[in-house]
Amino acid sequence: MHEGCKSMDARQKGITIRGNSAQISFTYQGVRCRESIPIPPTKTAQKELALKLQSIKYEIKIGTFDYNRHFPYSKKAKEFRKNRPDLYTIKEALISWLQRNQAKLQLSTLQDYNSAIYHHLIPTFGNLTISELTASKIKEWLSELPCSNKRKSNILTPLRQMYEELYLDEIIDKNPLQRVKNLPNKTREPEPFTQEEITKILNELTGQEKNLIQFAFYSGLRTSELIALRWQDVEFEQNRIFVKQAHVRGQLKDTKTKSGKREVTLQPQAKEALLNQQVFTKKQNETIFHDPHTNQPWKSDQPIRKNVWIPTLKRAGIKYRNPYQTRHTFASTLLSRGEKSLWVAQQMGHKDWGMIIKVYGRWIPQSK
Repeated sequence: MHEGCKSMDARQKGITIRGNSAQISFTYQGVRCRESIPIPPTKTAQKELALKLQSIKYEIKIGTFDYNRHFPYSKKAKEFRKNRPDLYTIKEALISWLQRNQAKLQLSTLQDYNSAIYHHLIPTFGNLTISELTASKIKEWLSELPCSNKRKSNILTPLRQMYEELYLDEIIDKNPLQRVKNLPNKTREPEPFTQEEITKILNELTGQEKNLIQFAFYSGLRTSELIALRWQDVEFEQNRIFVKQAHVRGQLKDTKTKSGKREVTLQPQAKEALLNQQVFTKKQNETIFHDPHTNQPWKSDQPIRKNVWIPTLKRAGIKYRNPYQTRHTFASTLLSRGEKSLWVAQQMGHKDWGMIIKVYGRWIPQSK
C-alpha cells in the first residue's frame, strides 16, 4: 500500500501519518486534542497506534482516561491534569500558581512565597493530590510547626491563594483552607522610651548616626521607610515630608500599604535632625541617610541594628528594646500630649484609628 493511501486510511480513524511521525486526534472534555507520536513506518506500528487510539477513546467514555499517563510531555496534559483534583498534586499546583503570579508580586513578597512553598509547603504536602488535603492535616501540621503564629499565617498564604483560585475556577468543590483560620498574633506590648532615655541615647551619638536615630524617634517612620527617604520628599517651608517608598531586603518598593504612602508633619526635633543631616548628603540630593562607614545609603535595617542601635543602648545603659520601639515612642508621645487618634493614625500610616486605640489606648488621656 502506498504511503499516501496509508495516510488517507489512517486519517479516517483519527490518525495521520507522515514519515516517521503520526498525529492522533480525539475529543476530551469537549476539547479537540491532537498529539504527535514518533512511529516506525511499519504496519505493526500502525496497528498498535490504532489500538492506542481505540483504548484512549474507551477510557474517555468510561471516565478513566489519564492524559498525563498517555502523553506525559504534552502541554495539554498539564492543562487537563489541573482539572483532575484526584491526580493533580499540590506540588504541581503550587509551582504553577507561583509561575502565573510572580510578575505581579513585589520582590520581597516573591522571596517570602518561594521560602514558604519550597521549604515548608512542598516538603510537607507536595506529594498529596489536591483532593487529599484536609483541614485536619493542616491544623495538625501547624500545631507542630516551631515558629510564631504570624509566621505560620504567612507560610499558609500561597497555599490559601492557590486553593482559592482552584475553587473559583470550579476545579474543586470545597476549599479545605476555608476551615483553617489564621492563628491569633501575640502582639508585643509597646515599650516606648522615656524622654530621659532618649536624651541618654542621643548623647552617645554624633553626626549621621545621631541624625538618623533622632529622626526615627520624632518621625514615627519604619526603618525601611527611613532609609528610603529622599531629599525631594522633604518640604522644609511647609514643615512636612512625604513617605512614598521603603527599602526592603536591598530593594526599593512601595510602602507596606496604600495608607502607608502619606504626608507626615515634621516635629521640631525631626526637622532639626534633617537640617543637621544636610551637610552630609544634601549635595547628592538623593537618599538622606547614609552609613558613615561606607558613605553609601543604608541597604537594610540590619547594619543599623548591629552597628549603631545595640552598641549605643549598651553605652547609655538602657534596657534593650528593638528599633521599632522608636515608632511606638513617637505614637505614645503624640497621644500623651492630647493629639487626636485619627491624626496620629495618619502620621503612622495606619488606614484607620482602630489600631491606635488597640495598641496605644493606655497613652490616650481620659476625658473627664
